[in-house]
This record gives sequence, C-alpha cells and structure tokens, in this order.
Amino acid sequence: MKKIIAVGVVVIFLIMSTRSYGQAYKLGLGVRLSSSQAIVSNALSVKYFLNENAALEGLISFDPVSIGVLYEFHRPLGAPGLQWFYGGGGFVSFNDNEVAGAMGIVGMDYRFQKLPVNLSVDWKPELILVKEVGFEPAAVGLSIRFVF
Repeated sequence: MKKIIAVGVVVIFLIMSTRSYGQAYKLGLGVRLSSSQAIVSNALSVKYFLNENAALEGLISFDPVSIGVLYEFHRPLGAPGLQWFYGGGGFVSFNDNEVAGAMGIVGMDYRFQKLPVNLSVDWKPELILVKEVGFEPAAVGLSIRFVF
C-alpha cells in the first residue's frame, strides 16, 4: 500500500510540473484490442484532441454492445510523438444485462513521424455502478489508429 501511495505522489508531482506541449495529431480512428472481458473491451476507437493537451476518446464495443467516453490529459514523454496520458470517463452497455459505470485510463501514446499511424498502450479499469456493482482491474489494451 505504501508503494502505491508513493507512486501516486510521484505521478501527481509529474502532472503538476508539466507544461502544455503540442499534440502529435488532431484526430485518430482505429481499434482498441483488450486483454480482458471488460464491458468496453475490443472496440472501435476515435480520439479527438480538443486542444494541445486534452483529448476525448470514444469507444464502441460490440460484444457486449457498449459505448464509452474518456476525457484524457496528454503530456510529453521525451521523444517526438511520444506522450503519456491519464483520464477518466463513463460507459453504458446495452446487452441483456444493461449496466453503466465509470472507467479510468493511463497509458502511453506514440505517433509515427513518417506514417499516419498512432499506437497506444493503456490500462483502463472499469467500475460498474448501475444495475449491479463490479470491478474489472485487468483491462489492458493496445490501440492502433490512422491519424489525420
């Protein structure tokens, strides 16, 4: 528990010490492949930058049918096109057992300099809050997007 608190404190200091830098792209469209059976797992992904360091990511999953939206803060990570990000949002599922809840996200995002392609690796835990209560901590994903 002490290690988790120490890592949290370091992350907060990193967040507070970063300044605004330009994003590597404006819009990305692609897929997110997940390692777990989260509500919003394997999905279509749309990421749109609102400004230099904030983006909205929409996820549409088909098994179960669900929609999720994340608000993400992006920060540079030392190399051109490489950023780390964190944020949160919510989701709704429309399968037989309709549920809704919250999700967080933290990850790394890389925009290839000479190709219109972006890769992201993230951890996206989900907390089910409506109709039942549940938690999926193991939702690690890989996103591949074409960027514009």
